[in-house]
Amino acid sequence: MTSLSALIQSVVDNESGAFGPSAAHLPPQFAEIPFAPFSKNDKLGRIVDWNQDGQAGPVAGGSGPSGAPAQGGAQGGQQKGGKYSREPKEAFGAQAAGQFAYFHDEDEASFSVVAGGAGAKKPGQGQGGGLVQRQGNQRQQGGAGGRGGFGGAAGRGGAQQGGQGGRYGNQQQGGNRWGQQGGGRGGYGGGRGGYGNRWEQRTRDASIQVASDWVPLEDIEYSRLAKLRLEVPMDEVENLSNHGFLYEYDRTFDRVNTKNEKPLQNADRVRYNPTTSDDPIMQELAAKDKGRVFITDSILSMLMTAQRSVYPWDLVITRDGDKLFFDKREGGPFDYPSVNENAADPPLENDKDTLNSPSALSLEATFVNQNFAFQVVREAAEARVELEHPNPFYQPDVEAEPLASCAFRYRKFDLSVSEDDDMALVVRTEVDAYTTGGAGSGDAGQPTYITIKALNEFDPRAQGAGGAPDWRTKLDSQRGAVVATEMKNNSSKLARWAVQSVLAGAEQMKMGYISRANPRDASRHTILGTQWYKPREFAAQMNVNLANGWGIVRTIADLCFKQPEGKFVLLKDPNKPLIKLYRVPVDSFGEGGDDDLLDESAMPSATGLTSDIGL
Repeated sequence: MTSLSALIQSVVDNESGAFGPSAAHLPPQFAEIPFAPFSKNDKLGRIVDWNQDGQAGPVAGGSGPSGAPAQGGAQGGQQKGGKYSREPKEAFGAQAAGQFAYFHDEDEASFSVVAGGAGAKKPGQGQGGGLVQRQGNQRQQGGAGGRGGFGGAAGRGGAQQGGQGGRYGNQQQGGNRWGQQGGGRGGYGGGRGGYGNRWEQRTRDASIQVASDWVPLEDIEYSRLAKLRLEVPMDEVENLSNHGFLYEYDRTFDRVNTKNEKPLQNADRVRYNPTTSDDPIMQELAAKDKGRVFITDSILSMLMTAQRSVYPWDLVITRDGDKLFFDKREGGPFDYPSVNENAADPPLENDKDTLNSPSALSLEATFVNQNFAFQVVREAAEARVELEHPNPFYQPDVEAEPLASCAFRYRKFDLSVSEDDDMALVVRTEVDAYTTGGAGSGDAGQPTYITIKALNEFDPRAQGAGGAPDWRTKLDSQRGAVVATEMKNNSSKLARWAVQSVLAGAEQMKMGYISRANPRDASRHTILGTQWYKPREFAAQMNVNLANGWGIVRTIADLCFKQPEGKFVLLKDPNKPLIKLYRVPVDSFGEGGDDDLLDESAMPSATGLTSDIGL
């Protein structure tokens, strides 16, 4: 007991600060016992690391008596005694006391590995566990690290190439649906992300160049547009006037199918589509104070479905007193419908395939739509219905071709939010024909208005086809699959058509399916089938929210009314889900002013594309 008490007292009285007995107070019976002193402030680390590869054993995690990390510690992990080192591991304190430098490599020889491989991993999950998916004609390895989805998306901190081969198999890099590079927690298709990530895949030019003297006023993201809402009673629409005439729809085209196809004819007819400010009826209605906002159905439908648009577009807005006029530029995007604008892999502008470039396809779609509407009506005297007023744009002494079947209906919608608020919108709508009895009619024997539109197939095997099935083999047997693919690839265009039909008060919409007679010849087309749609039901299938669309229009109108009188430009950003409002000089779009601001590379060139479709 006396020796033990003396030892304890020597430890307590140690003046060097080290834990242990000092040499001056060490009892004689303990003098020959080896002891490795260490500082009281030293922190002990891990004694054993079971994650070591191969010859894993105890890893030094502390420090020697001088306070420096021992070999195999935190700083020595990548050097001697580290995780990836194959040298023998030293025991703790080996540097401080050579008598404790014990090596345990021989002991490990008696151990055997039971299960050296990693546990089974689900497909597409974890490092190196991705499925091999097909992307176009190439095989891609998915799933480089992290949580993944079905397509092997890279997880948080995953590799940039980690999510290839996503939901549809033909998308670009990224495990999510739209091709986001990198990771994100995966669901079906792998990875977060959505609409916004798609914009980085292509770099497009703006539809019009922003001049240095334009003043930016507002940037509105698509996410903000989705939250807008305004209920407008559609049963309280006022018909101000009707102009033009209509032919009756020819019901023999209802029997057209892939086995009984008809060639698309090239008819010479005159059809007008002037902008709002050039419409004399609009000017007359504005002088009579019939409304505060004046617009056409093509412009209005674009605003109401703005969140679906991918390609750039622009509008010219003029405030004259308490009146607001929405105009398009001549030759702008509103005159040419797009093709596969919303596809995951839309058509590309390249020099090798000018036939299937976006601008060529857009002009071809315009050609197909107009000629299909001209062909499917009966141009007979008994099938012609005259409206209240003649066509306000037709000049028979100037035009050589006959006038096409078209009726302009000027309608008034109330966008007011309260009794004291006055926000009447006047829109010029268009209908293409009428029908009596059958699918496109209301009461028996009573003519009803219809709109006529056409979808065109160019080449199901070409780049930009959007995975569409071959119409000649699938249109009759799998009509639903064809329609679903078109709704996905042409969401913006179809939504606009549905909204235009609703605004015009048309009870039916006739849709035609037109394909090239030869995939490499854009001048000859055939009609493979037709289908009836009710505009409201079709809009519901497309998830078109009219209340949201009216909210967008009212918001833009309010932004312009808050500004002093002048001219504005509403511009769709070419590469982001964003629309921008600018104040521009009043003389920016005068005679010849468009030529200085127009971006020719972003617009369809009529002279350069006429030869492609044989016009």
